[in-house]
Amino acid sequence: QVRLEESGGGLVQAGGSLTLLCTVSGRAFYAYTLGWFRRAPGKDREPVASISSRGDKVLYADSVSGRFTISRDNAKTTVYLQMNNLEPEDTAVYYCAAEVGLGIATLRPREYDYWGQGTQVTVSS
Repeated sequence: QVRLEESGGGLVQAGGSLTLLCTVSGRAFYAYTLGWFRRAPGKDREPVASISSRGDKVLYADSVSGRFTISRDNAKTTVYLQMNNLEPEDTAVYYCAAEVGLGIATLRPREYDYWGQGTQVTVSS
């Protein structure tokens, strides 16, 4: 059983920064592709970022490219999302997800096998 737990969300002013963390349980963390997704009020879930199992490939949604950075620490079985220059449009519940077996980074949510419960990020103007 793979479990994911997000933390680090909160309230921040526009232009500010937050770092989200997702701790992943499971014996094969090194083999997981990891991703971040978000769902804003009244909107569909959308991809944010993904990192390959080796950490050598990352993908970003156009809306966050240049502002957000995804990284992973295999020793801590944790994936991070550093968010800079936040905008009110970034307000959403952020979810981390793990995919077992693919290896490559992907922004397609249907590829992911396990999901966390989410953490709220609110950006005030």
